[in-house]
Amino acid sequence: MSIKKKFFSYRSFTPIPIVLLVLYNSNPELKTFLIGIIVLLLGETIRIISVSYAGGITRTRSVGAPSICSSGPYAYTRNPLYIGNMLIYSGVVIIAGGENILLTLLIVLLFFIIQYSMIISLEEETLGKLFPEEYSIYKKNVPRIIPRISPWKNNDMRTKSSFLKTVKTEKRTLQNIFFIVFLILTKSHWGELYFLAPQFIEKSEVTIKKIFCYCW
Repeated sequence: MSIKKKFFSYRSFTPIPIVLLVLYNSNPELKTFLIGIIVLLLGETIRIISVSYAGGITRTRSVGAPSICSSGPYAYTRNPLYIGNMLIYSGVVIIAGGENILLTLLIVLLFFIIQYSMIISLEEETLGKLFPEEYSIYKKNVPRIIPRISPWKNNDMRTKSSFLKTVKTEKRTLQNIFFIVFLILTKSHWGELYFLAPQFIEKSEVTIKKIFCYCW
């Protein structure tokens, strides 16, 4: 398996070291938190709109597609999902804050630029073989990353999925976002929880014993 295919197949797991780095350097403050939330929500909004047109095929671990999606955000850029992902992870870094926020943000962006450049290259090769003429025309009219000012007019008249169906498709992404943000916000209290845990357990044992004695 080539490195491009490995990045594509394991794209859901490759960000884990990056998340750990962000978590390690995190020290959230209100200002960075609010800015980060805005960036994150912008990225997830782009993802939701993109998935509503492309459908659940975006979750597959095999390269390819049943057809070329060139409507909705795909009429502006060929890779709106990856733009959304970059914004989401940038938002997470900003939410996390910390003294090394700029360095962390640079590392995160470089990582995803490298990863997505390989994935996009693989996808372009595959789609070019599956739909040689159609994809060639699409590539000439719609940029790879930087969006067009106006949408490309074409024959793809597909309608987007309902919001609820799209959110259901995005459930795993949303869960991951909430989990990561939760870890960032609770990290500063881990020490307190560690020291309070024995007291909590001790009180719980006493309570259980009292209940047991009462019931007995």
